[in-house]
Amino acid sequence: MSLPPSSPPRLSSKKIRPVISCLLKHGKEILILKRSKHVGSFQGYWSCISGYLEPGEDPQQTAYREVFEETQLPERVMTKTTYAGPFYPEANDVIFETHWFLVETNTKKITLDWEHDECRWISPKEFSNYQVVPWLPTLTDHLFAKQSAG
Repeated sequence: MSLPPSSPPRLSSKKIRPVISCLLKHGKEILILKRSKHVGSFQGYWSCISGYLEPGEDPQQTAYREVFEETQLPERVMTKTTYAGPFYPEANDVIFETHWFLVETNTKKITLDWEHDECRWISPKEFSNYQVVPWLPTLTDHLFAKQSAG
């Protein structure tokens, strides 16, 4: 899968909705979370942490807020952050302005909220064993490559 466009379409009347996707990393493993039946899309799929940017909120602030809301991990356990974006994938009725983050943490101790039923720390090579959201392998490959180059 290729990267989404890095600029929004020129002549679209669709609303642009800013979102973050945040991949937690501990050592060589990443955290994947199984989306619950209570979320709006991709119920039952494995994904990373994600959420909407609130008005006036910085994407990195949003990433840290979402990490805390979905895992109870405070910012102090986040040791390194790699950013990519924004990207502009288009859905039927909206264009998402996506901001991708790879956040390294010094702990694996997670407390899930209502958005997820399960979580696992895995190697990215294990994606084929899970029903993951379509963009997760691309996001992971891109962020790992950017981190290695950085």
